[in-house]
Amino acid sequence: MAQTPLAAHTGRTTGSAPSRRLRREDQIPAVLYGQGMTPISLHVDRRDLRQAVSGSAGMNTVLDLRVDGSSYPAIIKEVQRHPVRRTISHIDFLQVNMSAAITVSVPVRLEGEAKAVLSAGGIVDPSVDTLEVVTTPNAIPDEILIDVSAMDVGDVIRLADITLPAGVTATADPEMALVSTLVSRSAAAQRGEEGDEAEGTEGEEASAESSEGGADDSE
Repeated sequence: MAQTPLAAHTGRTTGSAPSRRLRREDQIPAVLYGQGMTPISLHVDRRDLRQAVSGSAGMNTVLDLRVDGSSYPAIIKEVQRHPVRRTISHIDFLQVNMSAAITVSVPVRLEGEAKAVLSAGGIVDPSVDTLEVVTTPNAIPDEILIDVSAMDVGDVIRLADITLPAGVTATADPEMALVSTLVSRSAAAQRGEEGDEAEGTEGEEASAESSEGGADDSE
């Protein structure tokens, strides 16, 4: 997997006031750390970061972080955001070994249309929007796809029911529910009434057939 270049700059003064000044200049305070290295205080240009993570991998993009003439393979390990504006206010970069497994969160996306659920007036309800997995940086999937087209009312898709990409292992309990179905009370009641009507019709037909059979015997 090709690494996406991102320039980072050292020499920033740590602390709240200097960090606020950087943000006003569209720079994001950051730190780079990893096994066997001394953490480095950095800052990156907000526009450069946006461009670096604009691909399909998003925040799981493997970066070629370029710092003062040195290059570090890195991923974004943690992002802090402004509580109101939700803009990124700080980033933790983790230097990675491209052949060593790491733990990352991967987005979950549903595909397909659960026609049986929709026809019953229900909806498909995802229980999670990300899934924590262990894999090497080269094998991080852009997303985990879950096909819901075969779901019916009452069905649940659990972690054990899906197939993960090669080299990817989930950390959660295999019995964890990923997708379930919801039906409103009114839709469920209507479905029950329809079932009762069908049973009633079958009963009437059976009774009519029995009566006809009795009449034939009497003749």
